[in-house]
Amino acid sequence: MTKNQKRMKQVWKIICVVALISLVLSGIAGYRFYKRIYDINLSTQREESVFLHIPTNSTFDDVCVLLEDVGLLDVKSFRWLAERMNYSSRVRAGRYRLTDGMNNIELVRLLRSGQQVPVKVIFNNIRFNTQLAGAVTSNIEADSASIIALLTDSDYLAERFNLTPQTILSICIPNTYEFFWNTSAKGFLDRMKIEYERFWNESRREKASEANLTPLQVIILASIIEEETQQNSEKPTMAGVFINRLNRGIPLQADATLKFAADDFTIRRVLTIHTQIISPYNTYLNTGLPPGPICIPSIASIDAVLNYVKHDYLFFCAREDFSGYHNFASTLQQHSRNAQAYQRALNNLRIFR
Repeated sequence: MTKNQKRMKQVWKIICVVALISLVLSGIAGYRFYKRIYDINLSTQREESVFLHIPTNSTFDDVCVLLEDVGLLDVKSFRWLAERMNYSSRVRAGRYRLTDGMNNIELVRLLRSGQQVPVKVIFNNIRFNTQLAGAVTSNIEADSASIIALLTDSDYLAERFNLTPQTILSICIPNTYEFFWNTSAKGFLDRMKIEYERFWNESRREKASEANLTPLQVIILASIIEEETQQNSEKPTMAGVFINRLNRGIPLQADATLKFAADDFTIRRVLTIHTQIISPYNTYLNTGLPPGPICIPSIASIDAVLNYVKHDYLFFCAREDFSGYHNFASTLQQHSRNAQAYQRALNNLRIFR
């Protein structure tokens, strides 16, 4: 073998060794690259899903801290991939479902997509703005203070909804709604307006018009019925009583409005002193409807007004058997007998207020 051949052989050996080393290093780098992307990087130690809530205006660092709290194993590898997939500068607020065993690319793709899992918001038995705010903010990001601030902002309500703090609850139709968790206070009210318009379809508006009522007036009357009885079967009959009184200019004399005016719904027996409360909600002293709803009425109560029973009743009184039903009467004489029977029942049970 010549000298040149020996030299070439040595060169080839060196090239092979370098190539082998490069291949090994590339394999190691590739393996590390693969692990950073596809290795499990979330261990929640739970069988059910875990929800990650990313508040509005959160930074990428905030997200990393939140992920650590729910079980992110390697923050460094998550950061590395998130930066290369441009998520670090595209953080999106919301509520995201995480599952045990997710890897980095699954996490980044989910968070970058903004594909939130909506929350269910349910509210009923609401009388005051503060109650609505509390019921809603237990499920969405907006806090109670921000919702109450809007519900009491006369200028904003007039401009945006043509309503007042006394009437704004009329656009809230009780139901089960899906919201994105990062919904703002304004976003919540805007959604309620959309649902209100959807609820007040052509058929309901026609029925309201036939009863000589606006949708707002229907809501106000329905709110009184909601507080007067829990028996859906008698609500259309009760609605007929109130409409008869409205049409004849007779005060509604609804006990529920006195409780609202007194801000005391624990009252079990309405007394003469309650009928003297100076308030626009006192339907004993004032004719017509009060200035706003005294609660958010159920759909059953709203539809009871729209489908009220036409009759000649002008009075009703709770039954003396405390069944929750009422006795209806066309004359004051008949009503007085019913009222006396109920008063005796209250006396027998020593209910004096």
